[in-house]
Amino acid sequence: TGRNLAFSSPTLKIKKSMSLVLSSFLNRLASNSGRQVARRGLNVAARPSDLVGKTPLLDLTPYLEKKGVTNNSKLYGKMESLGPCSSVKDRLGRSMIDDAEEKGLITPGKTTLVEPTSGNTGIALAFIARERGYRCILTMPETMSIERRMMLLSLGCEVVLTPKEKAVSGAIAKAEEIKNEIGDDAIILQQFQNPANPKVHRETTGPEIWADTDGELDIFVSGVGTGGTVTGVSQYIKGCPEFDLPTLKPDLQTIAVEPQEQMLLTEAKGGEKRGEQGPHKIQGMGAGIIPGTIDLDYVDEVVAVHSDAAMETCTELWLEGVPVGVSSGAIVNAAVEVCKRPENAGKLAVCIIPSFGERYFTHPMFEPIKAQAEGLQKQPLPEPFDNTEFGFATPRG
Repeated sequence: TGRNLAFSSPTLKIKKSMSLVLSSFLNRLASNSGRQVARRGLNVAARPSDLVGKTPLLDLTPYLEKKGVTNNSKLYGKMESLGPCSSVKDRLGRSMIDDAEEKGLITPGKTTLVEPTSGNTGIALAFIARERGYRCILTMPETMSIERRMMLLSLGCEVVLTPKEKAVSGAIAKAEEIKNEIGDDAIILQQFQNPANPKVHRETTGPEIWADTDGELDIFVSGVGTGGTVTGVSQYIKGCPEFDLPTLKPDLQTIAVEPQEQMLLTEAKGGEKRGEQGPHKIQGMGAGIIPGTIDLDYVDEVVAVHSDAAMETCTELWLEGVPVGVSSGAIVNAAVEVCKRPENAGKLAVCIIPSFGERYFTHPMFEPIKAQAEGLQKQPLPEPFDNTEFGFATPRG
């Protein structure tokens, strides 16, 4: 009793000896051939854009329960905030550049990429442009956060701001002007029109969600900026004859989320706008246009969320240890409302978490936190330190 019998077994001693002999032989063989024996597969990406995709799901059901949803429904978040540049747009940036390269439309060192963007698509394009050797000029509404502008400038991108009153439509007009000035060596990849947008979600995001839920999801909730995510994922799961996709779950509920202050999708689906319409505070959603990349036939319902509600939910998620942007707040807010419905009891919803929260610290929702951070004061140190050396009035502070 108490002895390690494994080391006293003659059979195991023989097996161990044989293993050492075999290992020594393989190492000598590898040395003779000028290479090492591969012991295991190494998870090493060749370039930054190879890190795009394969994001995990996070169980948000505990948050759902804290919001009073007790009907056994479940909510998972697709953590696109964990991509290489921290947003779902990483997929779109890579997809559009890959597609243009395959078609021979762009050439590194020659072509200038020009794009109207609310920020995250621009960041995705900027990091891949830097990786592959393209000049990149981005136009965006002046309301976009300082963090986004700093990210773009740090990646060597040129940034042009446009009037907030015209939202994305103004950025599009400015991008067209810049392209025309440069001429044939410039291209606008057109995230709001480019088929490579929903394509990447048909080919990656949709299959990932389906596999990671074992096909058991009942509800898919996504915000709409360009509409590529909500369209591509729904096409993959509901089936799409145009792209030879079989029907996996025809009764999937697809929920599109938009700002309540800009209810264009609601109106397009036959609903009525409510409340004052105009500028909103949910960056990355509500572009002020109906994107050409969205297929509204795949959208079962549009849920409109006010900026204030989105910011409140975003703050609550931070306090759950999930640092996200305000668009995530809007999407999760909508998902909670959908899950609490009696007809959705016991069902599984998956929502997109589009971006990481640190990018939004100059957003109005963080003003109280900023004031608190700026108001923090240093504290005196304990003995034997003399705190007068650190600017305090007495040795003890």
